[in-house]
Amino acid sequence: MAFISSLTDHIERYIKALLDQAGQGGLEIRRTELAELFECVPSQINYVLKTRFSSERGYIVESRRGGGGYIRIFRLEPQHPQGICSWIRQTIGESIDMGEAEALLVRLLDHNYLSRKDAVLIRSLLAEETEQLKPAHAGRVRAILLRSMLILLLQGS
Repeated sequence: MAFISSLTDHIERYIKALLDQAGQGGLEIRRTELAELFECVPSQINYVLKTRFSSERGYIVESRRGGGGYIRIFRLEPQHPQGICSWIRQTIGESIDMGEAEALLVRLLDHNYLSRKDAVLIRSLLAEETEQLKPAHAGRVRAILLRSMLILLLQGS
């Protein structure tokens, strides 16, 4: 959740805007066309797809390389607001690492379940409360805290 805008951020915003326009059918784009548009190498596009459009963040990416290659991106929508709390319980499980927690926060932020302020606050609290713990314990404590905070916030909205 960096506040400095980079090329990666610009590419991500562009792809998300295209996804919004495309609707539920998903999006098909060419890696080389994106690379030309952003004046970067195709591996930069691959990096954005791998880090910003993963299944943990709620996307399916299909890719075919080569001259006629393409990228298809589909957004996986979380369940309706009535079922979001049970979805969160299932998604978090008994333990969660910081990367998975951040990906979940981004996904909830992208779908307007959380405000940016709430996401930053939760991330900061998780990092602070688990930084001194052993990794095995940190994951379990992080899961309990994250699940509790999200359910409290989402049931109140």
